[in-house]
Order: sequence, then structure tokens, then C-alpha cells
Amino acid sequence: MAQLNIQIMTEGVLWAIFAGLMLGLYALPEKFTKGFKYENTWSLFFLLTMFVVPIIASVTLIQGFGEIFGNMPTDIWIKMGLTSFLWGIGVMMWSKAINHIGLSLGFSIFIGTIILVGSLLPFIEDGLPPSNVLTFILVGILVVLLGVILNGKAGLLREKDEAKLKKAEDSSTKGSMTTGILIAVVGGLLATGFSYANAAGRPYLHEASIAQGNADWITAVAVMFPIFISGGIVMTAYFLWQLNAKKAWGDFKTPAFGKNLSLILIMAVFHYAASALFAYAAFKLGASGNTVGYAIFNTASVATAIVSGIVTNEWISASPKARNMLYSGLGCMIAGIIIVAYANGLG
Repeated sequence: MAQLNIQIMTEGVLWAIFAGLMLGLYALPEKFTKGFKYENTWSLFFLLTMFVVPIIASVTLIQGFGEIFGNMPTDIWIKMGLTSFLWGIGVMMWSKAINHIGLSLGFSIFIGTIILVGSLLPFIEDGLPPSNVLTFILVGILVVLLGVILNGKAGLLREKDEAKLKKAEDSSTKGSMTTGILIAVVGGLLATGFSYANAAGRPYLHEASIAQGNADWITAVAVMFPIFISGGIVMTAYFLWQLNAKKAWGDFKTPAFGKNLSLILIMAVFHYAASALFAYAAFKLGASGNTVGYAIFNTASVATAIVSGIVTNEWISASPKARNMLYSGLGCMIAGIIIVAYANGLG
């Protein structure tokens, strides 16, 4: 029995790492699209990841799909819809941040902000935890905050290093790093709406899903359906407006459209599958799934994104001081996430 439990836990850890790798890599193909403006790439991405992929996955995987969602109470639809709308704005801002400051900073600051706020949100509903748990959580939050600050400073140093190499400040890019960091922070704050939507819908959807003969982990797929659809509405409206304002519709007519569509489809599948695989990992890990599993998932995604940014030369013009600050920030974030997970485990 002990060997079986260890095997299941090991499998859960591996799935959590794999899910983190997928999330960390999802935006990488965007660097290889050609002939597309930002609006072309990300409008297609959000169309696929918020509507096409979730609908196909949900209808295919969830037994009794129509009954489950047809009978969902109106108040749950409203709660999930409104907070998912905020999450959608946050994810849209995340894409903007990645466009401004790259994968490394875009991921670390956005996810770091989510961890900071997400660790404190349970206190609103459940009250303060025991003092030993609270102490560890606050220490972990401070360490994550230090990591986010170091990453922000690393980005500002990188911007200065790049400006020095160009011999002069380019007015079209000046302030881009600061703007990108602010976008990532605000986006991270709004993206915590996902957690509230999950909490509001999970009890009903879990019970309804199990009643239809679905496995426990299918609940996560069911929860993601209204979240992704609701979040996708705001993105659709925004990008329709942007495609018109930037006169970018004509950029879809490019010889590279087929290649671009393939790359963006990979982005969409990776983005959605990362959440589904994490849900499966959490199911395998049992009681520790939402604590230790969450830490592993976020750590793997941030580390992967930072390495991807380095490999694709985002930091090629940065000084050793800027890169060392980035590495220090990553180290603090990893340590802080582990401390918060440990504290949640104590609770």
C-alpha cells in the first residue's frame, strides 16, 4: 500500500511539473509568427483558447454536459461570469505585458502577483489561520514579494543596458518596461477572479459531475468551461475593437497564415491543457494537491518562462548585474512559493 501511495504521489508531482512546463512555454510560439501584428496573434489565440479548445474538451470529456450546465443555478452563473470577466481582462493584460517586457518578466511578475493576492484571499472567507500557519504564510508572501521586486528592478536595469547599447534613448520605447511591469501587476490582481469563480462554482459542479458518472478530476474541466467562456467575451470585444482601430484585419492575409495559425493553436492548447493537467495532478496528489501541487506548478511555469526568455535572447543585451538580479528574483519566488505551500499543508 505504501509503495502504491508513493507511486501515485510521484505521478502527481510529475504531472504538476509537466503542467508548469506547458504553461511556461505556451507564449513561446508567438515569437516565431511572421507578418502578424500583436492584435492578429493574440485575437486568434484567445478565440482558440477561450472558446474552441474548451468547448471541444468539455463536450468530449464531460458526461452529461447538457444536464450539468443546463441545471446550474442562475446565481452561480452570475458569480462565475462576473469574476471570470475580470480574470479575462487580467489574462488579456498578461499578453500585453509579455509583449512589452518579454516572457521572463511577464510570467514572474504576473504569477508572482497572483500568488501574493491568492495567498491572502482565503482569509476573507475563512478568517485568520492558526498563528504558526499565518507566520509561515506571511514569511512566504514577503519572500515572493521580494522576488517580484527584484525581477522588476532587473527589467528596469535591462532597459537601461539596452538604451546604452543604442547610444541614445528611443522615445518610442522609453517607459515600455515600466508600463509592462504595471500592466503585469494590475493584470495579476484582476486574474485572481479565477480563484473566486472556481470557489463559487466548484461545489455544485463537483456534485453534478460525479452524479453523471464522471471521475473526480473532470470537475476541473467543468469548472473551466464557464470561466473560459465568460473570460473570452471581454477579450473578443477588445480585440474586435483593436483590429478595427489598428486596421489589422488585412494582416491576416499573409503567406505565413497557415504557419502562424499552427503556432497559435499550439499556444492555445498548451494554455488550456496546463490548467487541465494541473487539475489532474492535484487529484493524484490528494490532500496536498492544492498546496504542494500548486507550488510545483507555479514554480515550474515561472522557471520555464524565464529560461525560455533567456534562450530566445531577451536578456542578451542585459548586464551581468541585471541577469543576476533576475536569477535572485526567481530564487526568492521559488522559495516563497514553497514556504506558502508548506504553511497551507500545516493548515
